[in-house]
Amino acid sequence: MKQYLDLLQHILTVGTPRTDRTSTGTLSTFGYQMRFNLQDGFPLLTTKKVHFKSVVYELLWFIQGSTNIRPLVLNDVRIWNEWPFEKYTKHQEYKGETLIEFIEKIKSDEYFAQKFGDLGPVYGKQWRNFNGVDQLAILIDGLKNNPFSRRHIISAWNPAELSDMALPPCHMMMQFYVSSDRKSLSCQLYQRSADVFLGVPFNIASYALFTAMIAQSVGLESGDFVHSFGDVHIYNDHLTQVKTQLARRPKTLPNLWLNPMIKNIEDFTYEDIKLDGYDPHPLISAKVSV
Repeated sequence: MKQYLDLLQHILTVGTPRTDRTSTGTLSTFGYQMRFNLQDGFPLLTTKKVHFKSVVYELLWFIQGSTNIRPLVLNDVRIWNEWPFEKYTKHQEYKGETLIEFIEKIKSDEYFAQKFGDLGPVYGKQWRNFNGVDQLAILIDGLKNNPFSRRHIISAWNPAELSDMALPPCHMMMQFYVSSDRKSLSCQLYQRSADVFLGVPFNIASYALFTAMIAQSVGLESGDFVHSFGDVHIYNDHLTQVKTQLARRPKTLPNLWLNPMIKNIEDFTYEDIKLDGYDPHPLISAKVSV
């Protein structure tokens, strides 16, 4: 994962101080691209442990078109918890609960979860119902029946619904490309805003996995994952963690296993997706800016 470490160093070298929506402050630069050959191993960061279980459950949640955090928290996936909790603290029914108490209510009370656990029309909703259009189904059909089209695109950026989303999509558009010999599938993601220390390792793994799952669903091999960015930034309260990570030596990438019996992307479950040989350096904790 030298590509990722190079991005961190690039921001430290050329990034400039910038205020931001969260008031945390960042070191930021604009425009960057990384490329990963998915045949070289699965691009899951090894210079710190990344919770692959969360990557898998979140992606399956997107594919299902879900927008409520309850299916995630029931599987101990915490990556979306802060946003509905922040909204709940401003509601008249808020009684001073902590984030942990809020999540326990989401787990135990389905009615409470329906009322306070929804994120609005975020990623999965747009993938499966963009103003009535199932973009994922159209993509799969197009890759099978018109592989050389230049219109194999899924967009999560729906201007008509941005104001209803807990967080407008950061990883906002992807384009897929079938190789000229019709053997492999590549994906390019455009990410408008990138929390490089906390978010980007998840994003790399998620879209590399998504590419592999789609490739298997249409009878192709995985090709490249290309990650293009707009505003790439390191939050000011992550600078120490970044320097710790840069001091570590990358290890061998793990290998991804997908159940070969699965031919429909909607049929994948958590048990159908595994990693072999993931041996990262220890976790480096950091606070998410909401």
